[in-house]
Amino acid sequence: MTSPVPPPPTGARRLPVRILTHGAALLVGLLLGTGLGIYWLPILIAPPAPTEAQVGTVAAQAAYKVAMRGDLKGNDLLHWAQGELMVGPWAIALRGSVAPGPDYRLYLSPTFVQTAEEFEQHRSEMVQVGQVRTFDNFIVTLPATVDIGSHTTVVIWCEAFGKFIGAARYREPDAAPPASAPPAGPLASPAGPAARQTP
Repeated sequence: MTSPVPPPPTGARRLPVRILTHGAALLVGLLLGTGLGIYWLPILIAPPAPTEAQVGTVAAQAAYKVAMRGDLKGNDLLHWAQGELMVGPWAIALRGSVAPGPDYRLYLSPTFVQTAEEFEQHRSEMVQVGQVRTFDNFIVTLPATVDIGSHTTVVIWCEAFGKFIGAARYREPDAAPPASAPPAGPLASPAGPAARQTP
């Protein structure tokens, strides 16, 4: 005697499978949407990038001009910054690009760093000077209490996710600050020669 053939699955039996597959698809969609939102939102809400004239004003008064490279140890496809970095007594500017992302902070450091691990190791020695809010050129006005001659390196850091974005050394650790730094403010006179980055 042959055993009876089981009946085909009913809708009731397929229901748990549907709930599971639809739930998994919904979860993946939410995660993907959240990730894309975190990436695109800073671009959508970013203020207008500084004009070439505004960047040029900082450049004319900069005590140091160096290259910020996007190929440091801690850089990857989504975390980088590159261009010409200008460091002056009242502002720091980048004529270039930064990979878009949320909650970017600008630090001055006495030590050159190029990875997240090195940043965390030296964070206590650094001073946070402002936020980077634009990704094609930026200008960050320095607090009046910050002395650029007490540091050597500019670091861009993603505070929200603990990611290294970029860094550039604008002066050697043993180099003396410029002989006569221009007074603070947008009407300051141009400063001395540019320094060369040597990571």
